[in-house]
Amino acid sequence: MFLHILKYELKNGLRNKDLIIWLILFPIVLGTFFKIAFGSVYEKTEKFSTIPVAVVETAENQAFRQVLESIESADEPFLSASFVNKEKAEKMLDDGDVEGIIFSGDKLSLTVKEKGIQETMLSAFVKQYSVREKIATDALTAAPEKAQEVIAALTGETVSSCREIPLTQGNPDIYIQYFYNLIAMVALFGCMTGMHITITNQADLSALGARNNCSPAHKSLSVLAGFAGSCVLQTICMVICVTFLAFVLRVDFGDRLPLVYPAAILGGILGVAFGFFVGSLARVGEKAKTAILMTTTMLLCFFSGLMIGNMKAFVAEKVPWLNEINPAALTSDCFYCLNLYEDYDRFISKLITMAVITVIFIFLGFITSRRKKYASI
Repeated sequence: MFLHILKYELKNGLRNKDLIIWLILFPIVLGTFFKIAFGSVYEKTEKFSTIPVAVVETAENQAFRQVLESIESADEPFLSASFVNKEKAEKMLDDGDVEGIIFSGDKLSLTVKEKGIQETMLSAFVKQYSVREKIATDALTAAPEKAQEVIAALTGETVSSCREIPLTQGNPDIYIQYFYNLIAMVALFGCMTGMHITITNQADLSALGARNNCSPAHKSLSVLAGFAGSCVLQTICMVICVTFLAFVLRVDFGDRLPLVYPAAILGGILGVAFGFFVGSLARVGEKAKTAILMTTTMLLCFFSGLMIGNMKAFVAEKVPWLNEINPAALTSDCFYCLNLYEDYDRFISKLITMAVITVIFIFLGFITSRRKKYASI
Protein backbone atom coordinates (compact mmCIF):
# COMPACT_ATOMS: atom_id res chain seq x y z
CA MET A 1 0.00 0.00 0.00
CA PHE A 2 2.84 2.40 0.84
CA LEU A 3 4.45 1.97 -2.59
CA HIS A 4 1.10 2.33 -4.30
CA ILE A 5 0.40 5.66 -2.56
CA LEU A 6 4.00 6.79 -3.16
CA LYS A 7 3.69 6.09 -6.89
CA TYR A 8 0.61 8.26 -7.24
CA GLU A 9 2.09 11.00 -5.07
CA LEU A 10 5.02 11.17 -7.49
CA LYS A 11 2.70 11.27 -10.49
CA ASN A 12 0.61 14.03 -8.94
CA GLY A 13 3.72 16.01 -8.06
CA LEU A 14 5.10 15.81 -11.60
CA ARG A 15 1.79 17.13 -12.92
CA ASN A 16 1.91 20.07 -10.52
CA LYS A 17 2.63 23.24 -12.53
CA ASP A 18 3.70 25.16 -9.42
CA LEU A 19 6.40 22.57 -8.79
CA ILE A 20 7.79 22.98 -12.31
CA ILE A 21 7.69 26.79 -12.17
CA TRP A 22 8.98 27.51 -8.66
CA LEU A 23 11.42 24.64 -8.13
CA ILE A 24 12.87 24.20 -11.62
CA LEU A 25 12.22 27.11 -13.99
CA PHE A 26 12.43 29.94 -11.45
CA PRO A 27 15.94 29.06 -10.10
CA ILE A 28 17.18 28.59 -13.67
CA VAL A 29 15.96 32.04 -14.68
CA LEU A 30 17.09 33.76 -11.47
CA GLY A 31 20.46 31.98 -11.54
CA THR A 32 20.99 33.17 -15.11
CA PHE A 33 20.24 36.75 -14.10
CA PHE A 34 22.64 36.43 -11.15
CA LYS A 35 25.36 35.17 -13.50
CA ILE A 36 24.80 38.11 -15.85
CA ALA A 37 24.80 40.60 -12.97
CA PHE A 38 27.60 39.22 -10.79
CA GLY A 39 29.55 36.89 -13.09
CA SER A 40 32.43 39.28 -13.80
CA VAL A 41 32.11 41.80 -10.95
CA TYR A 42 34.70 40.06 -8.77
CA GLU A 43 37.27 39.79 -11.55
CA LYS A 44 36.84 43.47 -12.42
CA THR A 45 36.64 45.00 -8.94
CA GLU A 46 38.08 42.62 -6.33
CA LYS A 47 40.46 40.12 -7.89
CA PHE A 48 44.06 41.22 -8.31
CA SER A 49 45.44 41.18 -11.85
CA THR A 50 48.69 42.25 -13.46
CA ILE A 51 48.95 46.05 -13.67
CA PRO A 52 49.99 47.39 -17.09
CA VAL A 53 52.38 50.35 -16.94
CA ALA A 54 54.33 52.40 -19.44
CA VAL A 55 58.01 53.08 -18.69
CA VAL A 56 59.70 56.17 -20.14
CA GLU A 57 63.50 56.15 -19.74
CA THR A 58 64.80 59.68 -19.37
CA ALA A 59 68.22 58.22 -18.61
CA GLU A 60 69.67 54.74 -18.59
CA ASN A 61 68.85 52.81 -15.41
CA GLN A 62 69.98 49.22 -15.87
CA ALA A 63 69.18 48.21 -12.29
CA PHE A 64 65.53 49.25 -12.66
CA ARG A 65 65.27 47.30 -15.93
CA GLN A 66 66.53 44.19 -14.16
CA VAL A 67 63.97 44.67 -11.39
CA LEU A 68 61.14 44.88 -13.93
CA GLU A 69 62.41 41.80 -15.78
CA SER A 70 62.57 39.90 -12.49
CA ILE A 71 59.00 40.89 -11.61
CA GLU A 72 57.62 40.00 -15.07
CA SER A 73 59.22 36.56 -14.98
CA ALA A 74 56.91 35.47 -12.13
CA ASP A 75 53.90 33.21 -12.78
CA GLU A 76 51.50 35.99 -11.77
CA PRO A 77 53.55 39.18 -12.19
CA PHE A 78 52.69 42.29 -10.22
CA LEU A 79 53.04 44.51 -13.27
CA SER A 80 53.68 44.39 -17.00
CA ALA A 81 55.93 47.12 -18.37
CA SER A 82 55.98 48.61 -21.86
CA PHE A 83 59.08 50.69 -22.69
CA VAL A 84 57.90 53.57 -24.90
CA ASN A 85 58.60 57.25 -25.45
CA LYS A 86 56.76 59.99 -23.56
CA GLU A 87 54.20 60.78 -26.28
CA LYS A 88 53.25 57.13 -26.71
CA ALA A 89 53.03 56.63 -22.95
CA GLU A 90 50.68 59.60 -22.50
CA LYS A 91 48.45 58.30 -25.29
CA MET A 92 48.33 54.84 -23.71
CA LEU A 93 47.40 56.40 -20.35
CA ASP A 94 44.62 58.48 -21.92
CA ASP A 95 43.26 55.45 -23.79
CA GLY A 96 43.25 53.36 -20.60
CA ASP A 97 45.81 50.87 -21.92
CA VAL A 98 48.05 51.42 -18.87
CA GLU A 99 47.36 52.41 -15.29
CA GLY A 100 50.35 54.72 -14.95
CA ILE A 101 53.59 56.02 -16.41
CA ILE A 102 56.91 55.45 -14.63
CA PHE A 103 59.66 57.87 -15.60
CA SER A 104 62.97 56.09 -15.11
CA GLY A 105 66.27 57.94 -14.91
CA ASP A 106 68.37 59.37 -12.15
CA LYS A 107 65.19 59.38 -10.11
CA LEU A 108 61.87 57.50 -10.46
CA SER A 109 58.56 59.33 -10.76
CA LEU A 110 55.01 58.16 -11.37
CA THR A 111 52.14 59.73 -13.32
CA VAL A 112 48.58 58.34 -13.02
CA LYS A 113 45.25 59.42 -14.43
CA GLU A 114 42.96 58.29 -11.61
CA LYS A 115 43.16 57.27 -7.96
CA GLY A 116 42.45 53.66 -7.13
CA ILE A 117 43.85 50.45 -5.69
CA GLN A 118 46.14 49.72 -8.63
CA GLU A 119 47.45 53.28 -8.73
CA THR A 120 48.15 53.11 -4.98
CA MET A 121 50.06 49.86 -5.44
CA LEU A 122 52.15 51.41 -8.23
CA SER A 123 52.91 54.41 -6.02
CA ALA A 124 53.99 52.10 -3.18
CA PHE A 125 56.22 50.16 -5.57
CA VAL A 126 57.94 53.30 -6.89
CA LYS A 127 58.51 54.64 -3.37
CA GLN A 128 59.84 51.32 -2.14
CA TYR A 129 62.25 51.02 -5.06
CA SER A 130 63.43 54.62 -4.62
CA VAL A 131 64.22 54.00 -0.94
CA ARG A 132 66.09 50.79 -1.73
CA GLU A 133 68.00 52.47 -4.57
CA LYS A 134 69.12 55.24 -2.21
CA ILE A 135 70.24 52.67 0.35
CA ALA A 136 72.12 50.73 -2.33
CA THR A 137 73.82 53.88 -3.66
CA ASP A 138 75.00 54.83 -0.19
CA ALA A 139 76.22 51.28 0.43
CA LEU A 140 78.22 51.23 -2.81
CA THR A 141 79.83 54.51 -1.89
CA ALA A 142 80.80 53.21 1.54
CA ALA A 143 81.84 49.67 0.48
CA PRO A 144 82.46 49.26 -3.27
CA GLU A 145 83.71 45.68 -2.76
CA LYS A 146 80.12 44.60 -1.90
CA ALA A 147 78.69 45.81 -5.19
CA GLN A 148 77.42 42.38 -6.27
CA GLU A 149 75.56 41.80 -2.99
CA VAL A 150 73.98 45.24 -3.15
CA ILE A 151 72.83 44.78 -6.75
CA ALA A 152 71.42 41.33 -5.93
CA ALA A 153 69.47 42.78 -3.00
CA LEU A 154 68.16 45.60 -5.17
CA THR A 155 67.08 43.46 -8.14
CA GLY A 156 65.82 40.43 -6.21
CA GLU A 157 62.35 39.38 -5.17
CA THR A 158 62.43 41.63 -2.11
CA VAL A 159 61.45 44.64 -4.25
CA SER A 160 57.70 44.23 -4.30
CA SER A 161 54.71 46.25 -3.22
CA CYS A 162 52.65 43.28 -2.13
CA ARG A 163 52.87 39.60 -1.29
CA GLU A 164 50.04 37.16 -1.83
CA ILE A 165 49.03 35.19 1.25
CA PRO A 166 46.10 32.89 0.38
CA LEU A 167 43.56 32.61 3.19
CA THR A 168 41.73 29.73 1.54
CA GLN A 169 42.11 27.34 -1.37
CA GLY A 170 38.44 27.82 -2.29
CA ASN A 171 36.70 30.40 -4.44
CA PRO A 172 37.23 33.85 -2.81
CA ASP A 173 34.53 35.52 -4.92
CA ILE A 174 32.25 37.33 -2.44
CA TYR A 175 29.39 37.41 -4.96
CA ILE A 176 29.08 33.63 -4.98
CA GLN A 177 26.98 34.01 -1.81
CA TYR A 178 24.02 34.96 -4.02
CA PHE A 179 24.19 31.56 -5.71
CA TYR A 180 24.48 29.86 -2.31
CA ASN A 181 21.35 31.67 -1.16
CA LEU A 182 19.60 30.86 -4.43
CA ILE A 183 20.06 27.15 -3.68
CA ALA A 184 18.84 27.77 -0.12
CA MET A 185 15.75 29.53 -1.48
CA VAL A 186 14.96 26.60 -3.80
CA ALA A 187 15.41 24.26 -0.82
CA LEU A 188 12.92 26.27 1.25
CA PHE A 189 10.48 26.37 -1.65
CA GLY A 190 10.10 22.67 -0.87
CA CYS A 191 7.69 23.87 1.79
CA MET A 192 5.10 24.05 -1.01
CA THR A 193 5.33 20.30 -1.59
CA GLY A 194 5.37 19.75 2.17
CA MET A 195 2.17 21.74 2.57
CA HIS A 196 0.62 19.64 -0.21
CA ILE A 197 0.87 16.61 2.11
CA THR A 198 -1.48 18.17 4.64
CA ILE A 199 -3.82 19.52 1.96
CA THR A 200 -4.33 16.02 0.55
CA ASN A 201 -4.83 14.49 4.01
CA GLN A 202 -7.15 17.00 5.65
CA ALA A 203 -10.83 16.47 4.84
CA ASP A 204 -11.78 20.09 5.51
CA LEU A 205 -9.25 21.51 3.05
CA SER A 206 -9.80 19.55 -0.18
CA ALA A 207 -12.03 16.95 -1.80
CA LEU A 208 -8.97 14.70 -2.17
CA GLY A 209 -8.36 15.05 1.55
CA ALA A 210 -11.91 13.92 2.26
CA ARG A 211 -11.46 10.88 0.00
CA ASN A 212 -8.15 9.96 1.64
CA ASN A 213 -9.71 10.12 5.09
CA CYS A 214 -12.47 7.75 3.96
CA SER A 215 -10.01 5.26 2.45
CA PRO A 216 -9.05 2.07 4.33
CA ALA A 217 -5.37 3.07 4.30
CA HIS A 218 -4.07 4.17 7.69
CA LYS A 219 -3.65 7.93 7.84
CA SER A 220 -0.08 7.72 9.14
CA LEU A 221 0.85 5.49 6.21
CA SER A 222 -0.73 7.92 3.76
CA VAL A 223 1.06 10.88 5.33
CA LEU A 224 4.38 9.02 5.36
CA ALA A 225 4.04 8.06 1.69
CA GLY A 226 3.14 11.64 0.81
CA PHE A 227 6.16 12.95 2.71
CA ALA A 228 8.47 10.43 1.02
CA GLY A 229 7.12 11.39 -2.41
CA SER A 230 7.63 15.10 -1.68
CA CYS A 231 11.22 14.42 -0.58
CA VAL A 232 11.94 12.49 -3.78
CA LEU A 233 10.56 15.30 -5.94
CA GLN A 234 12.45 17.93 -3.94
CA THR A 235 15.67 15.92 -4.27
CA ILE A 236 15.28 15.86 -8.06
CA CYS A 237 14.73 19.63 -8.09
CA MET A 238 17.81 20.28 -5.92
CA VAL A 239 20.00 18.08 -8.14
CA ILE A 240 18.77 19.94 -11.23
CA CYS A 241 19.42 23.31 -9.56
CA VAL A 242 22.99 22.52 -8.44
CA THR A 243 23.83 20.84 -11.74
CA PHE A 244 22.58 23.82 -13.75
CA LEU A 245 24.59 26.28 -11.66
CA ALA A 246 27.77 24.19 -11.66
CA PHE A 247 27.88 22.88 -15.24
CA VAL A 248 25.79 25.31 -17.29
CA LEU A 249 26.45 28.65 -15.59
CA ARG A 250 29.93 27.49 -14.48
CA VAL A 251 29.55 28.71 -10.91
CA ASP A 252 32.72 27.77 -9.01
CA PHE A 253 31.76 25.78 -5.91
CA GLY A 254 35.36 24.86 -5.17
CA ASP A 255 36.89 21.40 -5.37
CA ARG A 256 34.23 19.69 -3.21
CA LEU A 257 31.28 19.80 -5.60
CA PRO A 258 30.16 16.20 -4.80
CA LEU A 259 29.47 17.30 -1.21
CA VAL A 260 27.37 20.25 -2.39
CA TYR A 261 24.70 17.82 -3.60
CA PRO A 262 23.95 16.09 -0.25
CA ALA A 263 23.98 19.47 1.53
CA ALA A 264 21.49 20.87 -0.99
CA ILE A 265 19.33 17.72 -0.78
CA LEU A 266 19.22 17.87 3.02
CA GLY A 267 18.27 21.55 2.76
CA GLY A 268 15.44 20.56 0.41
CA ILE A 269 14.17 17.89 2.82
CA LEU A 270 14.31 20.49 5.60
CA GLY A 271 12.15 22.75 3.43
CA VAL A 272 9.62 19.93 2.89
CA ALA A 273 9.52 19.24 6.62
CA PHE A 274 9.03 22.93 7.34
CA GLY A 275 6.07 23.12 4.96
CA PHE A 276 4.64 19.90 6.37
CA PHE A 277 4.79 21.27 9.91
CA VAL A 278 3.36 24.71 9.13
CA GLY A 279 0.70 23.22 6.87
CA SER A 280 -0.56 20.94 9.63
CA LEU A 281 -0.92 23.69 12.23
CA ALA A 282 -3.81 25.93 11.28
CA ARG A 283 -7.24 25.06 9.86
CA VAL A 284 -7.05 27.63 7.10
CA GLY A 285 -7.37 27.29 3.36
CA GLU A 286 -4.67 26.38 0.89
CA LYS A 287 -4.25 29.97 -0.35
CA ALA A 288 -3.79 31.30 3.19
CA LYS A 289 -1.21 28.60 4.01
CA THR A 290 0.61 29.30 0.75
CA ALA A 291 0.76 33.01 1.60
CA ILE A 292 2.08 32.28 5.10
CA LEU A 293 4.75 29.90 3.84
CA MET A 294 5.90 32.12 0.98
CA THR A 295 6.12 35.19 3.24
CA THR A 296 8.07 33.25 5.87
CA THR A 297 10.36 31.73 3.25
CA MET A 298 11.23 35.08 1.68
CA LEU A 299 11.89 36.61 5.12
CA LEU A 300 14.24 33.76 6.01
CA CYS A 301 16.03 34.15 2.65
CA PHE A 302 16.25 37.91 3.22
CA PHE A 303 17.96 37.43 6.58
CA SER A 304 20.27 34.87 4.96
CA GLY A 305 21.53 37.46 2.45
CA LEU A 306 19.65 36.68 -0.77
CA MET A 307 18.62 40.30 -1.36
CA ILE A 308 21.38 42.15 0.55
CA GLY A 309 24.81 40.53 0.56
CA ASN A 310 25.96 41.64 4.03
CA MET A 311 22.62 40.95 5.76
CA LYS A 312 23.83 37.66 7.24
CA ALA A 313 26.83 39.41 8.81
CA PHE A 314 24.52 42.11 10.20
CA VAL A 315 22.23 39.45 11.70
CA ALA A 316 25.25 37.61 13.14
CA GLU A 317 26.29 40.82 14.89
CA LYS A 318 22.87 41.88 16.17
CA VAL A 319 20.93 38.60 16.56
CA PRO A 320 23.52 35.79 16.31
CA TRP A 321 21.14 33.01 17.34
CA LEU A 322 18.90 33.66 14.31
CA ASN A 323 21.51 32.34 11.88
CA GLU A 324 21.72 29.15 13.92
CA ILE A 325 18.03 28.30 13.43
CA ASN A 326 17.34 29.93 10.07
CA PRO A 327 17.04 27.05 7.53
CA ALA A 328 18.14 29.30 4.64
CA ALA A 329 21.22 30.51 6.54
CA LEU A 330 22.13 26.96 7.60
CA THR A 331 21.87 25.68 4.03
CA SER A 332 23.97 28.46 2.52
CA ASP A 333 26.49 28.15 5.38
CA CYS A 334 27.10 24.53 4.37
CA PHE A 335 28.37 25.72 0.99
CA TYR A 336 30.48 28.42 2.66
CA CYS A 337 32.12 25.82 4.89
CA LEU A 338 32.89 23.54 1.94
CA ASN A 339 34.41 26.40 -0.03
CA LEU A 340 36.38 28.28 2.60
CA TYR A 341 37.50 25.82 5.30
CA GLU A 342 40.02 23.05 4.89
CA ASP A 343 38.44 20.79 7.54
CA TYR A 344 34.90 19.44 7.67
CA ASP A 345 34.07 20.29 11.29
CA ARG A 346 31.87 23.30 10.57
CA PHE A 347 30.26 21.60 7.59
CA ILE A 348 29.31 18.53 9.62
CA SER A 349 28.06 20.75 12.46
CA LYS A 350 25.72 22.59 10.05
CA LEU A 351 24.46 19.30 8.60
CA ILE A 352 23.72 17.93 12.07
CA THR A 353 21.82 21.09 13.00
CA MET A 354 19.78 20.88 9.79
CA ALA A 355 19.03 17.19 10.41
CA VAL A 356 17.90 17.86 13.97
CA ILE A 357 15.57 20.69 12.89
CA THR A 358 14.21 18.46 10.10
CA VAL A 359 13.41 15.64 12.55
CA ILE A 360 11.69 18.10 14.90
CA PHE A 361 9.52 19.49 12.09
CA ILE A 362 8.61 15.97 10.88
CA PHE A 363 7.76 14.77 14.40
CA LEU A 364 5.60 17.81 15.19
CA GLY A 365 3.94 17.59 11.78
CA PHE A 366 3.00 13.94 12.29
CA ILE A 367 1.70 14.57 15.79
CA THR A 368 -0.40 17.54 14.66
CA SER A 369 -1.80 15.92 11.51
CA ARG A 370 -2.74 12.65 13.27
CA ARG A 371 -4.94 14.52 15.75
CA LYS A 372 -7.22 15.97 13.08
CA LYS A 373 -10.70 14.38 13.58
CA TYR A 374 -13.96 15.17 11.81
CA ALA A 375 -17.55 14.83 12.98
CA SER A 376 -18.66 14.01 9.45
CA ILE A 377 -17.15 13.87 5.95
